[in-house]
Amino acid sequence: MLRCIDEKDIIRRLRRIEGQVRGIVRMVEEDKPCEDILIQIGSIKAALHKVGQFVLEGHLHHCVLEGIQQGNGDEILDRLSGALEQFSRLV
Repeated sequence: MLRCIDEKDIIRRLRRIEGQVRGIVRMVEEDKPCEDILIQIGSIKAALHKVGQFVLEGHLHHCVLEGIQQGNGDEILDRLSGALEQFSRLV
């Protein structure tokens, strides 16, 4: 659930990333230098990481906080731990 974060901002960022990926496809099709392609891949990785940070921040401020306030702290912290583990694998 992305209720507490700016969904429009997340979607806008993901669409920009989608465009970057299409750009890399064109670069490969046009036989652009590998170095240029790698630079663009690095940019996409950084952009995806930033989106993940925004989602994680929203999760903390909404889902985690709400769960703790409702007395589900242990369950929420277990789920947060799992989410953090998955997110950290992306880097």
